[in-house]
Amino acid sequence: MNEGRQIRVTVRTVHAVYTGGLFVPAKRKRFSDVINDPSALFINLTDVRMNGSSEKIEHLSLNKYLIESIRNV
Repeated sequence: MNEGRQIRVTVRTVHAVYTGGLFVPAKRKRFSDVINDPSALFINLTDVRMNGSSEKIEHLSLNKYLIESIRNV
């Protein structure tokens, strides 16, 4: 089992706004460490809601180059 914590984030991209869980491994301190990891081109979110919809997406991978902003909620 992976050790770490799940945090809720809101990610604004050029196409939509996503709110979901971002896994931060135990070896990382902040979610910005995950976002700034140069070896990963995508971030993975779970239990995602898009544009405030009530429909939940189980898993979504977002290209980091499409992200305009991200914040902890």
